[in-house]
Amino acid sequence: MGGASARLLKLFDGHRLTPTQRRIAHCMVRRAGDAPFLSSVELAELAGVSQPSVTRFAVALGFDGYPALRRHLRESAPQEGTESTAGGEDPGGLNEYQQAVHAEIENLRHLAALLEDPAPVERAGRLLAASRPLPVLGLRAAAAQAGGFAYFAAKVHPDVRLLTEGGSMLVDRIDGCVRAGASVLMCFALPRHPRETVEALERAREAGLAVITVADSAFAPVAGPGDLLLPAAVGTGLAFDTACAPMLLGRVLLEAMCDGLPEAQARLEEFDARASERGLFAE
Repeated sequence: MGGASARLLKLFDGHRLTPTQRRIAHCMVRRAGDAPFLSSVELAELAGVSQPSVTRFAVALGFDGYPALRRHLRESAPQEGTESTAGGEDPGGLNEYQQAVHAEIENLRHLAALLEDPAPVERAGRLLAASRPLPVLGLRAAAAQAGGFAYFAAKVHPDVRLLTEGGSMLVDRIDGCVRAGASVLMCFALPRHPRETVEALERAREAGLAVITVADSAFAPVAGPGDLLLPAAVGTGLAFDTACAPMLLGRVLLEAMCDGLPEAQARLEEFDARASERGLFAE
């Protein structure tokens, strides 16, 4: 599945898509294994758009129409039995749990390929380091990713503010961060994407905050035109999505942020000393 998603992302790369077309692209990435076999009507229903929108989407990608796009997807997909997992095993010989693990390995390989150009992550690290305070947003499924990032960021950054609860207070908290001097909002956004996340990011942009987002796809509905969006695919082979790549990308961003904080090493050493004095950890 990871290979199919990567092929779709490569196909979409470089095209300026409308919000509706981005929604279709996001749906196709999420259903990468089924995409070559979906009719235009089926894809429209899955993406929640009209059938003519699917046709216009195919034309925007340079095809004569949707049948030509679907034919391209079928022809570019490896023949059955030729696409093995990362370890070389035949996917048909693996149980569903092993297949989920290998799909995540493929997601990590794709993330590694994206990181061949470190410039976007390095830019994000500088922006995160400079923001005082640093709000970190993640609702519902993304709350765990935001919480983990904020936990470690607070060890080196002087003012990290975790935003994992929606409701009417969320906008108030974002506005409070702006008044306190924040320049950036760090967001983790995973499917299914809450409408509250979209609305919170709109408010952050209106308030003048730069937005850095780790999302499952470059075409996720949370993306804004001026955002720094860093994609990291999720696994979809189990009942609940797996998010190894977004978690790892979050740690990569922490590393880049530390490079922009001259006092980071001293803060870590101070924490270790205090933790030792308090006997904080069992080992």
